[in-house]
This record gives sequence, C-alpha cells and structure tokens, in this order.
Amino acid sequence: MLYMIVENFREGDPLPVYRRFRDHGRLAPHGLRYVASWVTEDLRRCFQVMECDDLSLLKQWIARWDDLVEFEMYPVITSGDAAAALAPRL
Repeated sequence: MLYMIVENFREGDPLPVYRRFRDHGRLAPHGLRYVASWVTEDLRRCFQVMECDDLSLLKQWIARWDDLVEFEMYPVITSGDAAAALAPRL
C-alpha cells in the first residue's frame, strides 16, 4: 500500500529534521520503503510517498519523528490504478 505523508516541520523549522536525517538516516523500520519526496520552496513542509504492507511499520516510523514533525497520512493509489478502477464507469 502506498501512503502520501505530509510532514509539517514543527515551528516551520527544517533544521532539526535535516540534522537528524543527516546523523541517523530515515529511521524507517525494515519493510517500510521510501518512494519519493518533495519539499516546499519555503522548506516548511515535505510531501513524501512511502510504501508498506503493514501499517504498524509506518506508525513506528512516524513515532521516531513526531517530536520534530506533525504528520498527515493518506492511503493513495497511482493515477493509473485510479483510471483503471474508473474505466468501467466512463
């Protein structure tokens, strides 16, 4: 399952997040896969796609960062999968 994660850096400050990432890496448990990410120009928010079959892995990862980041989590599908699911109704 794919998840769109919206990370709002606490107090809009990306430095603590990037320092931890530099020093410790992504801190993702085995089985949670990073797909891609984008950061807003003002460096206050990150949009990240993660993949896993076990939601508890995603929750473990979030717990490792929630002192620095406020998270929003959305299960998502690819636009291709959405088009395929809707094709019979078009």
